Amino acid sequence: MEHTSHPHVSNEDNKKVQDIVNKVVATEAVYLFKLYHRHFYVKGSHFFTLHEKFEELYTHATGVFDEIAERLLAINGQPYSSMTEFIEHSALEDYPQNKKTADMDMVRDTISDIHAIVKLLVDAIELTSEVGDSVTEDLLIGYKTEYDKQIWMLNAFLGRAAE
Repeated sequence: MEHTSHPHVSNEDNKKVQDIVNKVVATEAVYLFKLYHRHFYVKGSHFFTLHEKFEELYTHATGVFDEIAERLLAINGQPYSSMTEFIEHSALEDYPQNKKTADMDMVRDTISDIHAIVKLLVDAIELTSEVGDSVTEDLLIGYKTEYDKQIWMLNAFLGRAAE
């Protein structure tokens, strides 16, 4: 019988963790490309601020994407690695082909994307807690903490109260 990297988690529970973590992988990949899109196509009076901010966000998302995919490998999972898989399994919709989105709409769209990521992370945190995978749970909590902060900061940029 093949064991997981954490023998106190059953193979059945580990498979559930693998599935939801892989959904996080796919979602992070789609989010990453959406951020690149916004970074490339932002225009307007907030160009310099947002161009830099989107770069900061995609740099963070790249780290999350890599780290969570490596965690999936560590628990004997197989991370999605094709654009087709990313789009098919993501909690986010594919990025729009509209290259003329207003800069503030890009910020609002980013907040919406982060909310969807946070919802997925909450589900994943609950599952990993239930099955006793504290290492994966800890990683996910760290991601959620940073995304909560990003939501607050982006809302502040828009002059809105924290959500």
